[in-house]
Amino acid sequence: MTILTIIGLLLLLLLICAVMIYNQLVKKKNLMKEGWSGIDVYLKKRYDLIPNLIETVKGYATHEQQLMENITRLRSTAIQSSTNQEKIVAENGLSQSIGQLMILAENYPDLKANTNFQQLQSQLETIESEIEMSRRYYNGTVRENNILIESFPSNLLANAFNFQQGAFFEIQHQEERENKNISF
Repeated sequence: MTILTIIGLLLLLLLICAVMIYNQLVKKKNLMKEGWSGIDVYLKKRYDLIPNLIETVKGYATHEQQLMENITRLRSTAIQSSTNQEKIVAENGLSQSIGQLMILAENYPDLKANTNFQQLQSQLETIESEIEMSRRYYNGTVRENNILIESFPSNLLANAFNFQQGAFFEIQHQEERENKNISF
């Protein structure tokens, strides 16, 4: 074998490796997009459910108007978010407010006994569970994408073709990480 043949084979091998790495980067980016899309589907379900829940609670908890307005505002902010990071921040606030709404229902026995409220609460719990699973999947795809982008030699191609790291869907405020004391 001549030196040109060896160099040609090495270049061919290098090209094949580069193509394989590039395809892995594309795959991880698309899995991350798919993960975010899954979250988006469940968030849309939750957005659609929130007005019904608020209307049901309004009749029982008229003096809790500020909480209702806050949930409505956060829902609008989340819907209008243009970036994943903005949506993550808005969703964390919305989740916290919905939790306050569920706690509020404890103060109104008639509301807790209301069949419509119970159905909405059950649907919301199911959706929240699905959102949690979707967040886990999305965060897994972000992890895999980020590892590939940061690892050698794929980081060379990632930088050359401007592949970006994904943002994890995580808690934004320290107080959300702390355990809540509940007294009976």
